[in-house]
Amino acid sequence: MKGSNIGFALYARGEAPGTLDARWSYENAWGGSGQATGGPQQGFTGRYHIRYFHENGEFSDEYDLQIERTGDFYDVTWLVDGEIVAVGVGMEVGDRLAVGWRRVAD
Repeated sequence: MKGSNIGFALYARGEAPGTLDARWSYENAWGGSGQATGGPQQGFTGRYHIRYFHENGEFSDEYDLQIERTGDFYDVTWLVDGEIVAVGVGMEVGDRLAVGWRRVAD
């Protein structure tokens, strides 16, 4: 689905408090892992700094990540220098947060 501007991320709470471990895919063409730090001690809601990596371990991108709960769902925002670069909607599935997202057009 190259060119679809659709991504998916799955977040699990990391071993260390305030961290999330991520798996991600963009347009079903790129994907990898990630680690968020600086978040709350419990739950998903909060602000993090996240670094993403490709499957081969090479660094991909890093963002400020904001997760807000809205009823049964979550609004997720990725920012660079305070500017929103991607937005998503998520829901808890078991003990993980599943998020569909897209890049914001320039």
